[in-house]
Amino acid sequence: MKKLFWILLPTLIFAQRKDTQVKINTLTAPLGIANFGIEHALTDNITLQADALISPWKSFAGNHLQIYMGFLEGRYYFNSAMNKFYVGPNIGLGFFDIQKWNYWNTNKYQRGVAFVAGATVGYQFQINEHWGIDAFIGGGHSEGNYKGYRKDIPERYDSAQIFNKSGEWLIYRGGVMLTYKFKRKNK
Repeated sequence: MKKLFWILLPTLIFAQRKDTQVKINTLTAPLGIANFGIEHALTDNITLQADALISPWKSFAGNHLQIYMGFLEGRYYFNSAMNKFYVGPNIGLGFFDIQKWNYWNTNKYQRGVAFVAGATVGYQFQINEHWGIDAFIGGGHSEGNYKGYRKDIPERYDSAQIFNKSGEWLIYRGGVMLTYKFKRKNK
């Protein structure tokens, strides 16, 4: 029964309306950081988007920058779905092996998991029937659990027994997505 539920759930979600679009972030792609997503209209003004950010860099400019994040976001469009201004809440989960900004150019790095919850604001417009642009910025609260390590010796530099905990308010999403909208034919 559980398997049937997980098979039918995407079908039920994507059968709601006829507009679905895929997208890729044009600002992160030149840096070798993949940020891609899929957005689907649920009603005339509400959409659901799932996206991922993958930074595979074990070293970027001498610093650790390996990040794998996934987001789920609801969007309310003031005009119509996938058109003009929107706002919406988001949640995300990420795994990282990075050097936090205040540890750049040191031999210390952090490895752990982050949970984020916040909101996004953006503007989307169509170039033609299929192609469009989605400019957005989002942020909120991040809760991280991580361990601190040294590059030169395989031991932790921190004094935490299990994990360090870090909570902060951040801007954690943003960019300019190139979108491609699929249109289903009406029956």
